[in-house]
Amino acid sequence: MATVETTDETTHSAPGFAKHPGYRLDVLPCDKRVRVTFGGETIIDSSAAKLLLESSHIPVYYFPKQDFRTEFAEKTAHDSYCPFKGTASYWTLNAGGKSAENAVWGYETPYDEAEALADHVALYWQPMDGWFEEDEEIFCHARNPQVRLDILKSTRPVRVEVGGIVLAETRRARFLFETGAAPRHYIPEEDVRMDLLTPSQTRTQCPYKGDAHYFSFTGAEPAIADIAWSYAQPLPETSPIAGHICFYKRHVDGIYVDGVRQEKPTR
Repeated sequence: MATVETTDETTHSAPGFAKHPGYRLDVLPCDKRVRVTFGGETIIDSSAAKLLLESSHIPVYYFPKQDFRTEFAEKTAHDSYCPFKGTASYWTLNAGGKSAENAVWGYETPYDEAEALADHVALYWQPMDGWFEEDEEIFCHARNPQVRLDILKSTRPVRVEVGGIVLAETRRARFLFETGAAPRHYIPEEDVRMDLLTPSQTRTQCPYKGDAHYFSFTGAEPAIADIAWSYAQPLPETSPIAGHICFYKRHVDGIYVDGVRQEKPTR
């Protein structure tokens, strides 16, 4: 059983905000039709979803209970506590011979600040078969409408060095500017020493760009695992980076733009 902090009984106000001023809990209406499939069944089909933007969390879709196929769900004894939203109840999904334990949750009596989540449920992303906005499949997690991506051609010189080797050098880079992230420099494969890179088994997904595959540096000792990545078939919005390679600043000796070494991330 989750441990619950005491609150003002007259207001049912969340105690977390007093301890963490500036904590963000925004619930936005969503005009998109959103569907979720599991076990060959459409578990959610909603045109009235809400998108929760919460500090230190990825965006999460919440759906009205009437848009949730409850015949495939069984409520469990599991619960969890959030000092900003309240106590969450959980449901296990069973459909098409598949089961996902405690894959659905909802705040049946949320704190006042999260009242918009009452009578709504959310689902863990990974156990589901597929997520769709309108008729387009989406990946990884819900997209934040406040995140913008700009991909710009640039003739500024970009150079990547590792172990005294110039691994890439170009005047044809695509600069990717993403809200809340450091600029990324995507370099055409033709301008990268691909003979010094070996494809790795690592794969990741980005809700804004698609499926990424990775390369390790094997041109000298020591080898460096997953030094770079590429989107062979990016999502349509980011198609200009197809066939381009991007390097981790922390894994190389330096990425230089206009001859200026770019700062490495501190963590």
